Amino acid sequence: NDLAVQKKKIEEVETWLRTHVFQRQPKQGGSVLLLTGPPGCGKTATLQILARDLGLQVQEWTNPLSLDFTKEDLRNMFDHDSDFHTFPSQAQAALFQDFLLRANKYNKLQMLGESSENDKKLILVEDIPNQFYRDPGSLHEILRSFVRTSRCPLVFIISDNFSGDSNQRSLFPAEIVEELCIFNISFKPVAPTNMMKVLNRIAAAEASMNREKNYTLDRTSLELLCRGCSGDIRSAINSLQFSSTKDCSLEKEFWSKKKKSSTIKCEEAGVSKVRKKRKCETSENQEIQAIGGKDASIFLFHALGKIIYCKREAVSEAESPQLPAHLSEHRRDPLLIQPEDIVEKSHMSGSMFNLYLHQNYMDFFFDIDDVVRASEYLSTADVLCSNWSTRPVMESYSASVATRGVIHSNTSRASAHQQGGMGFRPLHKPQWFLINKKYQENCLAAKSLFSSFCLPPECLQTELLPYLAMLANPMRNQAQIAFIQDVGRLPLKRHFGR
Repeated sequence: NDLAVQKKKIEEVETWLRTHVFQRQPKQGGSVLLLTGPPGCGKTATLQILARDLGLQVQEWTNPLSLDFTKEDLRNMFDHDSDFHTFPSQAQAALFQDFLLRANKYNKLQMLGESSENDKKLILVEDIPNQFYRDPGSLHEILRSFVRTSRCPLVFIISDNFSGDSNQRSLFPAEIVEELCIFNISFKPVAPTNMMKVLNRIAAAEASMNREKNYTLDRTSLELLCRGCSGDIRSAINSLQFSSTKDCSLEKEFWSKKKKSSTIKCEEAGVSKVRKKRKCETSENQEIQAIGGKDASIFLFHALGKIIYCKREAVSEAESPQLPAHLSEHRRDPLLIQPEDIVEKSHMSGSMFNLYLHQNYMDFFFDIDDVVRASEYLSTADVLCSNWSTRPVMESYSASVATRGVIHSNTSRASAHQQGGMGFRPLHKPQWFLINKKYQENCLAAKSLFSSFCLPPECLQTELLPYLAMLANPMRNQAQIAFIQDVGRLPLKRHFGR
């Protein structure tokens, strides 16, 4: 009951543990569970509490430190004659494999006063050795051996990365997940309602125990804490700890200033209720970072949805500025979002975000003229990032042009009353990744198969191979003939699917 996690996720983890620990068949191999989700969403706490309630021993792996590393070793490493190949420590991969073997084979030591009724256990890995990020294949071999010989389950916990470069895809690709029957449970950020319940309970408990040092925050302050932590319960509790301290003059000054500013804002007149609410929320989200709030982040496809669906605010004719007659077709209701903030919170580069936008925008347009206009904006955004020397500076401008151009071009969503009726549309990964991968493979193949022509790979594929493809039998090597037929002729298929 103390967990601020969705009940469904807790039930999924509990069901998996019961199935693979208590209902395990005698000759059944090892089983692997993968818990993923953003930081601070309760992955580790859920597993630890369920293991305690079920009476399971948790044997956790921690990356070891080299204890036999001395000053003399350090001096030898940085000597002018050293080749940096004499690091006096055992490889982490070997230590990790030895840990899995021992944890699977031997039970925990029986301490005085502990019950020996239940010897069921699980192995927890949250601190993954760095070597596996460089060479995931070594981890896959260890897991194959573990699944064949293990008698207890293995649980990995991986925190997601908001930029989309997730460690899960590199360490646990789809083929390994399917081969080893790895079960994945994905956690979501903690909901504001659950976070409020936890913070209320913690604040009340701390205030009752330490009335001299701490004071209880009101409901408004706790709501601001929840909004500033982006679903990270760990960050929210840390912020609550600092905000509740009476000795912290900075926090006291912040809360008094926040209450005064909110009172003044509520007394302002002449602004519509929707607009006033939006402005108040924006200013609160900016001010809440002053008490240790977490930087707001948005998952990639959530950010794309905010741009493509582009929700707008309903305003009357009198409130909106009037455009000249020849520009009336460009009239739009105000946006409820700032596209530049969305791109920034996605933690992706502007050019990468443009790739995803370019791949998915057409499914949300209904007029061919709108598609033409949006494609022109995307082309302009590409030109802004075309020069590698100015790309770091121009990427933010490129993303702004692309996002605002796509939003403005979609006349079917020009006003607030046109927001409904589109329904759910799936978003896709850019086809550019597959094409670029194929291009790199073709360059390496052309360079190795036609090295005698002494031409760059680009010239081979664009100048020489199309010419050789038109000849009857230009080559005798079957590999060269197959490559010429694959690259030297354009495909007859005109419409490429996803």
